[in-house]
Amino acid sequence: MAHSGELLSGDQPVETPMGATPAPPLFKKEGKMTTYTDKGEKHEQGKFLCFDHLTFWVGNAKQAASYYCNKLGFEPVAYQGLETGNRDVVSHVVKQGKIMYVFSSALNPGNKEMGEHLIKHGDGVKDVAFTVEDCDYLVQKARGRGAFIVREPYTLEDKHGKVTLAVLQTYGDTTHTLVERTSYSGLFLPGFKPPLHKDPLLAKLPSGKLNFIDHVVGNQGDDEMVPVVEWYQRNLLFHRFWSVDDKQLQTEFSALRSIVVANYEETVKMPINEPATGKRKSQIQASEYVEYYGGAGVQHIAMNTSDIITAIRNLKERGMEFMCVPDTYYDQLRENLKHSKVQITEDLDVLQDLKILVDYDDNGYLLQIFTKPVQDRPTVFLEVIQRHNHKGFGAGNFKSLFEAIEADQNARGNLTILTPNVSKSI
Repeated sequence: MAHSGELLSGDQPVETPMGATPAPPLFKKEGKMTTYTDKGEKHEQGKFLCFDHLTFWVGNAKQAASYYCNKLGFEPVAYQGLETGNRDVVSHVVKQGKIMYVFSSALNPGNKEMGEHLIKHGDGVKDVAFTVEDCDYLVQKARGRGAFIVREPYTLEDKHGKVTLAVLQTYGDTTHTLVERTSYSGLFLPGFKPPLHKDPLLAKLPSGKLNFIDHVVGNQGDDEMVPVVEWYQRNLLFHRFWSVDDKQLQTEFSALRSIVVANYEETVKMPINEPATGKRKSQIQASEYVEYYGGAGVQHIAMNTSDIITAIRNLKERGMEFMCVPDTYYDQLRENLKHSKVQITEDLDVLQDLKILVDYDDNGYLLQIFTKPVQDRPTVFLEVIQRHNHKGFGAGNFKSLFEAIEADQNARGNLTILTPNVSKSI
C-alpha cells in the first residue's frame, strides 16, 4: 500500500519554530488511512460511555422488529404502546448482546412529525442514543457551544429507578439522545413493559453472535462532511480518530471521503461520509443514499462479533442477504498476503465461501461483511465486523465494496453516468 502525503480537508500541518523541539505529530499516514493522536479537549465532568440504543422510525414497528429478530438473531425485550398507556406511539425494543434497537411507529393518523418523516425518508434511523455520565452538564456545555437542544434534560422514573434523558439535533433530521442511567434496573426505560409476545420459532434458530455496536456511519451531501465533523468536535468534544480521502477510496466510477469522530475514551465511533466527484452516483459513495433518504442520515450500523465465520453462517441460514464480491478479490488477497507481516488465522477458503472481506496492516487485521439494504429504499444497511488488533474501518476493501454495490445499483437502474451538465442511466 502506497503512502500518501495528501491532507484531508481540514487537516493542517504544524510548523515548528526554528530551534524549538518538534511537537508530537497530531496525525500520521498509515497506508490508505490517516490516524489521529490528538484527542483534544476533555470534558471537565461527565463523559460519553458507549452507544445506548438506536431508534428507527418505521411504517410498521411490529413487522420491522420481527425482521431483525428472525433474520439477525435479536430478541424482543421491551414494549410500549396502547397496552402500556401510550396512545400516540408504539415501540418494540429488541436486543442482542449489548445492542438495542427500538422500532417506533405512529398509532394514529394525526402524527404529522412521524408521518412526514416517513414520507421523506422511508424507514430509517431517527436517533442514535449514547449512554452518558452527567447528562445535565453535557447538555449545558453543548448548548453553550451552539448545539440545538431538541428537548432539555428530563427524568423518567419507575420502581426500577430513574433515567435522565436529553435530545440534541445532529445532521439532517437525525438526533442524539443522551441517556444517564442512575443504577436503573428495568428492561429498557421507564414506561416500557415486557413484550406482549415472543415468537417460539426464535429459540429454534441459530445464534446471531453479535455483541455490540462497533460504529455508526452518517452519510452527508456534497461538502457537508467537514462541517458535521466540526459540529461533533465543538459541541460534544469528540475528536478525529481516522480518515480517508477520495484519492485513496475510488473506483473508475465512484469516490468517497470519510472522517471518523470518537469520544475521548474512543468507545463511540461515528464515521462521517460524503461523496467525491465520480462518473456515477454510488450508495456507499453517499449520493444514492442521500437521494433516496432525502438528505443526510445514518447509512449503516456496524455490529461487532468475536466469531464472524459462525455469525455469518448462522445469519445466512436465517435468510439474511449480504453483498457479494467476486472470487478475484480473494485471488488478489492471497497474493498480497504473501508479502505481508500479518498472519490471518481464519481459513481463507472459508472466508471466500462466505464472502467475508479482509483488511490488514502490519499490526493486525479485520474481517467484515455488509448486508444488502434492509428496506426497499436503497438506504440503511448493516455491517458485521471482527477485529484482530486493527482499529481501521476497511479502507482496503472500499474498492471491492464499491464494485459490488455498483452491480446492485445497475440492477436497480440507479448506476448513472455523471457529467458536469448531464446525467444519463447506463
